[in-house]
Parts: sequence; structure tokens; C-alpha cells
Amino acid sequence: MKPLNATLALAPVATSDAAIRLSPFPAQLAALADRSLRLEIETWPKPGLVSHIDNGSHTDMDADTFRRSATAIRPFFAELAQAGARNAAMPALRKIGLGAERAMLTATGGVNTHRGAIFGLGLLCAAAGARAIGHADPDLTLGAIVARHWGKDILAGPRLPYSHGERAGRNYGAGGARREAADGFPSLYEIGLPALREAGRLAPGDEEAQRVQACFALIAAVEDTNLLHRGGLDGLRFAQHSARDFLDQGGVGQTDWRRAAAAIHHSFVTRRLSPGGAADLLAMCVFVHTLERGEAR
Repeated sequence: MKPLNATLALAPVATSDAAIRLSPFPAQLAALADRSLRLEIETWPKPGLVSHIDNGSHTDMDADTFRRSATAIRPFFAELAQAGARNAAMPALRKIGLGAERAMLTATGGVNTHRGAIFGLGLLCAAAGARAIGHADPDLTLGAIVARHWGKDILAGPRLPYSHGERAGRNYGAGGARREAADGFPSLYEIGLPALREAGRLAPGDEEAQRVQACFALIAAVEDTNLLHRGGLDGLRFAQHSARDFLDQGGVGQTDWRRAAAAIHHSFVTRRLSPGGAADLLAMCVFVHTLERGEAR
């Protein structure tokens, strides 16, 4: 595993396309984004979500669908890092993101596996590119860079009026992924990452358990528009209460935590609930946590 700071030292401080392509950093970020998406799939139990064990509440996708999608969109994360290093505006990032969505849909036969992850991880890659090349304060988090550089344009950008997230926003007032990004990903930095770090104490050496803990913490706190779409307010409240109860009982620090988490997982499947926003945020947590430790592959 190559230290990230060593790679940063090799990155040329220049903004030409040729110079940025010569740097290994964008490809390294793309590899880390790909790895984060795959680790999210290799995590179980995640209530209602697809994993390597089962399909959760879904009938149109499985773990292999997600793996094909991750492979297809990986190059676009490098493009987004390069765009951030060029200090590109939001329309340029959006164009790359739409290309990633087309590649995803081609790879999955039209199934939306990673639209939210393309958006969130893509912005984090762009922010990392901007920070690496000197366009952003090196002391800022990637989320803060996203908010400062592109926050207003994220909120003002084109909307998909019939998407699940937009419908949930209209019906329930949820901010969704757009507001989360524009605000600098508070759920990532204030909920997911602290839970991931705390889980290192609860389940030392068990990285899957640590990801499960972070996933439950996110479900307990986030107004997930996927849950609102599938279950309305009652579904969201059931999901949040179930996740909080698991955490209050000790989370992955419980002796039989996997059985308890699996029971909650099956209760979500029975109700056809799927917290897709939490899954996207979990992958983002893995991405940022790895960068913080300087261990990008």
C-alpha cells in the first residue's frame, strides 16, 4: 500500500492537461473510489441493501450488478479528479458525471446502481484534485472544498423532477443528496466517519464490522430519500428507530451483533425498505477514511 503523501509529492504543481495526466494521483483516487464501492458491497448485514450475501430488498440487482457498475465508472473518477485539478466549474463536472451514468446504465442493463455514488464520490474526487494541485486550502476537508467551490451551483443546477430524490424532497421536505453535498457532506463528517472510527475500538481488526457500525449510524440519523420513496415517513421512522436500537444495544460491540443486525436486515427486506443514501455515504466514508490514513492504493 503506497503512502498517499508520497504520491502527492510527485504530483506536478501545474494545471495543463498533459501535466495532470502524467501524475498518478487521479488514477490512484479512481482506484480508491472503486475499492470503496466494492467494500460497501462486501459488507453484511446492511439493512435492506444489496451485498455479497443477498440482494436485500431488491429484485433487479445483485452484487455482480454493482461490481460491473463499479468497473464501468472507475475511469470517470480519475476524470473528475483531473477536472478538480483544473479548477473546473460545476458544468464540466456535471458533464463527466453524466458520462459515468451512461457507462453505469450500459454495464447494468439500465439499472441505477451508483447514481448517488457517482455524484458524491465524484465531487470528493474533484475536491481532492483541487486540493492536491493547490486550488484549495490544504487544511480544509474535502467536503468543505466541495461546499466552497461548487455548493451554490449544486443547489442551482438542473433537476430531475421525476427522480425518487426529487419526489421525496417535494413530498417530505428532505434535502437529499444535493443539499448534503452543498453543505459539505455533514452526514459523512459528523456521523459516518466518527462511527467508523469508534467502531475501530468496538471491533478492532474487523473492518467489515466497522463498516456495519457506520452504516447503522447513518441509517439512524439521515433523512434518506430512498427510504422515504419506498416507505414514506413511517418507513423512514421505522428504519431510524431500528438502527438506533441496534446502536443503543452496543452496536458491533455486542457479543452477538451479527445476529442482531441480520434480524434488522430481514425486517427491512420484509417491508421492502432500502436505505440507498446510507449505502452511498458508507462508500464515501471508506474513501475519506482511507485518504485520512494516507493509504490510497
